[in-house]
Amino acid sequence: MLRTTLALTLAAAPALADEINVYSYRQPELIAPLTEAFTEETGIEVNVAFLNKGMVERLQAEGDRSPADVVLTVDIARLNELVEAGVTQPLSSQVLTDSVPAALHGPDGQWWGVTTRARIVYASKERVADGEVTTYEDLADPKWKGRICTRSGTHDYNVALVAAMLHHHGEDYTRTWLEGLKANLARKPEGNDRAQVKAIWAGECDISLGNTYYMGAMLADPEQVPWAESVRIEFPTFENGGTHINLSGVALTKAAPNKENAVKFIEFLASSQAQEIYAEKNNEYPVAPGTEPSDLVRSWGEFTPDDTDLVDIAKLRPAAIKLIEEVDFDG
Repeated sequence: MLRTTLALTLAAAPALADEINVYSYRQPELIAPLTEAFTEETGIEVNVAFLNKGMVERLQAEGDRSPADVVLTVDIARLNELVEAGVTQPLSSQVLTDSVPAALHGPDGQWWGVTTRARIVYASKERVADGEVTTYEDLADPKWKGRICTRSGTHDYNVALVAAMLHHHGEDYTRTWLEGLKANLARKPEGNDRAQVKAIWAGECDISLGNTYYMGAMLADPEQVPWAESVRIEFPTFENGGTHINLSGVALTKAAPNKENAVKFIEFLASSQAQEIYAEKNNEYPVAPGTEPSDLVRSWGEFTPDDTDLVDIAKLRPAAIKLIEEVDFDG
């Protein structure tokens, strides 16, 4: 059974043999099938606290008395922030090493990838020809002037993309690219990724940046189905790389009062059973070799993930934010 609380007590309760406490950036209902399967298999109860902001500050405030055993998050930058804040601990596990590719976990086991998503282009089926979207670099081409929509440049998902561009091309090129991309916007950045697809449906723009899983989310909402059906997913690449990806990840907290059970849960997340559940529920790509994505996700097409180390991308985040602000991308 999944037990959910919006505010686990700051003072850690005595560790129990049959439970773990999870701080999650994802809403409990999105991970409920996963936690319920774990409880059914092990008898260990999972208590989930949904924290969409302030997770690092909370863990720092709680210190050694934190009740949290595990953190689940949705972006490499957030994982890296947890590690740099000193609120996680290394986890060495052969089960995890065998299931999670080296590029998708921290070199010292401070975090482990669970699923991935691609940062792609949603393209109008009516106004954008097949093959017209090619690379991320091409989005700065004047041929796209007045045709692109995106959310805020300072949102984590776009910051990660800019950081990856920095990795591939350096500061001068990336600044020029950002200026070109801004010049091609149909409107000032606003809303979330789904709002951009709605704008394409409404004829305000022709392409937008977005994460792959939002297609699944839109198809599950009757109001948004027409938006989703007005676009197709295109997988642009870097000129010297592949399609930009990010991940959902997990880490063992430094305090972890139920460490043994927490390790079992993290290892469970890497199992084929859990990978299939989590990837299907969230419309993402499983990381474990040999584990297939859902039929819906597979229908979007195949792509070659960029092989840039996600830790390197996270380290470039401050430089990416600086450039985004210097070009006044959202202005």
